[in-house]
Order: sequence, then C-alpha cells, then structure tokens
Amino acid sequence: MPFISEAGTFENALLRPKMPELDSVRGVAILTVLFYHGFATRQNIEAFSGFPKFFIRFVSPGWAGVNLFFALSGFLITGILLDSRHCQQFYYRFYQRRALRILPAYYGLLLLLALFGHFGIQDESVSWRFLALSAAYLANVTVLFGVPIQFGVLWSLAVEEHFYLIWPLIVRNVKRRGVGIFAVIIAFTATVARLITWGLGYEYLAHYTWLVADGLALGSLLAVLLRGPLGTRRGLKSILLVAVLLSALLIMPDFLLRRPLAGGSLHITALNLLCTAAVGGALLLGTSARSSLTQQRMLIFFGEISYGLYLLHMLIFNIFDNLQREFFPHLPSFKSHFSVMVLRFSICGSFAIGAAFLSRRYFEEPFLRLRDRRSSTLRRHAREATAA
Repeated sequence: MPFISEAGTFENALLRPKMPELDSVRGVAILTVLFYHGFATRQNIEAFSGFPKFFIRFVSPGWAGVNLFFALSGFLITGILLDSRHCQQFYYRFYQRRALRILPAYYGLLLLLALFGHFGIQDESVSWRFLALSAAYLANVTVLFGVPIQFGVLWSLAVEEHFYLIWPLIVRNVKRRGVGIFAVIIAFTATVARLITWGLGYEYLAHYTWLVADGLALGSLLAVLLRGPLGTRRGLKSILLVAVLLSALLIMPDFLLRRPLAGGSLHITALNLLCTAAVGGALLLGTSARSSLTQQRMLIFFGEISYGLYLLHMLIFNIFDNLQREFFPHLPSFKSHFSVMVLRFSICGSFAIGAAFLSRRYFEEPFLRLRDRRSSTLRRHAREATAA
C-alpha cells in the first residue's frame, strides 16, 4: 500500500512516515559505540587472555557504529529533503527542525564540559579554544587550528552538521537523478581523498569531513534510488547485492596481497557500503512477515535515546576514570583487570543510560514538541495559501 507523503507524492511501502526498524538500527549503532568505548579503548588487549580477551576483540569493531549512524543519517535526511523540496519555506522548515532537534542537547554538553573542566576529559582540562571551535561545529578540524581534539565524540557531529548545511542546497536545486549523481561523486571523492592522504604518509583517516563523507553520501544514494524505479522489494534486493559485492571487491586485494591495500583506506569505503546495506536490509525485514525481528523494544528504546547517550557516555566514563585516579589511586586499573572493567562499564553505562533517558524526556522532548507544532503551523499556512 502506498502512502502520500507531506510533499503530496506517493511512496512505496518500503518508505513510510514511521519506520521503527530504523530506530532499531540506531539502537544497534549506539550500543556498539557504547561497548567499544567501555571495553576496547585505552587498554592493551594483550594483557588479557581467555574470555576477557575474546570479548574485547569482539566489541573492538564497535567504532563502526559511527559509520552506521552516517549511513542512516544520510538516508533519512535525504529522504526528508526529497519529499519536501517543493514545499514553501523549504530551508526554514528544514533548518529550524534540525536546530530544535540537535542544538539544545549539543550546547548543553558543551556547557557541561566547560563546568566540569578537568574531570570532563582525559588527563587535562578542556580548553576554551576547543569549546569555541566545537560551538561552531568545527570539532573535527581543530587540529588545523593547532588545537587537539579533546572530546572525541564531537567530531562525528561536526561532520553531520556540515552535511546539513550543504546538502539541502543540492537537493533543492537539482533533480532527483542529479542528487544521486552528486552522492556518487562525493562517495568516490572521499575514497580518493583517503588514498591520497595515505599516500602522503598520514595513517589516521578519520575526523576530516572530506575523508568520511562517503558514509553520508551512500546513505543518501539509497534514499534517492528507493524513490525511483528501484523503489521496490526486488529493486532493493538488487541494490543490497551490488553494495555487498562492491565491498567484497574492495577488500579482496588484501587477501591476495596478504596485507591491507593502501593502508586499509579502502576498508572504510567497504564498511560504508555494508552499513548502507544494513539500513536497506532493515527496511526489507521491517516490511516483511518477520518485521517483529527488527522492532525489538530494547533496541527501539536505545534508538530513541541514542543522541543523548552518544553525547554523554564518554563524559561519564572520563569523570569516573579521573575521580578514581585522583581519589582512589591505589585501586586496580580497568586497563589490566577485566572485572574492574566490567564494574566500570556497569556503573558508567547505567549512569549514561539514565542521564540520556532523562535528557530525552525532560530536556529534548519540549524542543521536539515545539518543532512539531511549528511544522504543523507551516503546513496549515501552506494549505491555506494553496486554497487561496
């Protein structure tokens, strides 16, 4: 059954006003990041053996949750823009909705970082220069200004904000097929940029927008394709097959050469293709007879609080570590004791989840209700103008 979007166009059943399976995808993404930061960073894995070593290795790829966020964000935002690009007040509507969703919690976090000072990050105080650059959504390029990235989770939010600033201009002024072409060009350019960066001797290929934009671009491409002739279950299956095959081709040289080609810079492209396929696969499963598999309450819950949890979890981990080091220096470190690591994760994870839930319920929700009221007012005015 098709439905009529806000823009007045018919969409395939794969695309609905509410897609709970994507909340589950968001929940998976935040949980992988949470476990990664809780168990797989700041410790030497070789200090462990047996199950602890296996578990740490198992959660170590959790950093890829950020790539899954990028693919999902590109898909959802591009869909919103495509479905509303003929509406009046296109830019105002989009940016005011994004601002009310993102800015309150984001600037609230920056305020917490400023207030907690030394306890907010690892080993040093948060500098006012880092906070100022982060306030302008430049947290991923602070090193270009001679300022280290002092709170790591902010870099990905800066990348997304750059996407929000630029992408609506393209979607508004280019036909749907042209938007897809732009997405392909961005994905290809980001991959080439990583290859060039590696060739110049830089090994770390994250943070800069122009090195990681392919995740957002591939998610955007999926949104474009599903609003065209491929927007059927059969068409989506073809898209997923192509994405998986391309990712396999990108990592195949590693097995032939027995070493990462170009320092593994192509791995990120392959990963982003798989993350985009994961979003598409969730849509397929979520609209099938087994849709209940993608609508788990726990995952949906974590998907709903994912933004606040992403913002807060590292702050809470850092505060715990700094308090332990300052007031309980003789206690065993989580870096070499798995039981302490589990205790640390249980305490910090519980605080982070509780804080994210409270933030969503009592801090973010009022802004979301204001956003929805303003959107309803804009739609009513548009209908009145059309009728007149």
